[in-house]
Amino acid sequence: MTRATKIFALLGRSVDYSYSPLIHNSAFRLLELPCHYTVFNIPSPELVGAALQGAKALGIGGFSVTIPYKKTVVPFLDELSGEAASIQAVNTIVNDNGRLVGHNTDIGGFAAPLLPHRESISGKRVSLFGAGGAALAAIKAFNQFFAPEEILLFVRDREKTRCQLEESGYASALPVTILLRESVEEIRDCRLIVNATPLGTRGNNSSPLPLDRQLLSPGQIVYDMVYNPLDTPLLQAAQLAGATTIPGIEMLIGQAELAFTLWTALPMPTSRVREELLREIQQ
Repeated sequence: MTRATKIFALLGRSVDYSYSPLIHNSAFRLLELPCHYTVFNIPSPELVGAALQGAKALGIGGFSVTIPYKKTVVPFLDELSGEAASIQAVNTIVNDNGRLVGHNTDIGGFAAPLLPHRESISGKRVSLFGAGGAALAAIKAFNQFFAPEEILLFVRDREKTRCQLEESGYASALPVTILLRESVEEIRDCRLIVNATPLGTRGNNSSPLPLDRQLLSPGQIVYDMVYNPLDTPLLQAAQLAGATTIPGIEMLIGQAELAFTLWTALPMPTSRVREELLREIQQ
């Protein structure tokens, strides 16, 4: 690093396990850009505003934003892109000459590995666990790319989730049925099952998503947004049931690719970054 090095960072809480530094620093090195990506752990929501003000003063080039701050950062930004505004959740921040602009690349990143399955998802029931920023991005992607018959949204608090969806307005374009997680047997009839919660993540002491393998079948697609570990307990159960699986690392790379271009105006060397990432993880 030199005085000319531009800093980018992941903003979250207890996210030292993240692969994002490996992804972006690989891309910066491959393109010989004077940039460095690190992790900023913010211990509480009350400190997020101060952190972002400090980023302006320090000239931080931009942030990735992860759990639990994708919605927390919104009031402290100067501008939102259309997609970020539509779900009031941000996963990428660009420092544009002192103006912090929020974007959401989770939507495109989530959709990318599902696009080969578009025809089999369209017109079918899908299920989604979670009600945070990642889940909202998934619903937006369903609306934009896949047109399922119905989204079963499994959450811990039905009333809070209903209010969130009503406030956003965009979810009314698709039939969304809000269920408590105890109603999990409903997934039997779903073509696609998505985990948009942190359950199963290594390093945060959370238990796996409570899905019985007997509820899964070979005709289903199981997509876990958790990317560390690569082979989550949910994906292992899905593989044993014969279902098609999509690991969260694909979404991580997809959203990072879009964020990288927002920060640098350059395409990420994605194939080479993926190779380096998988080689490092599998060591």
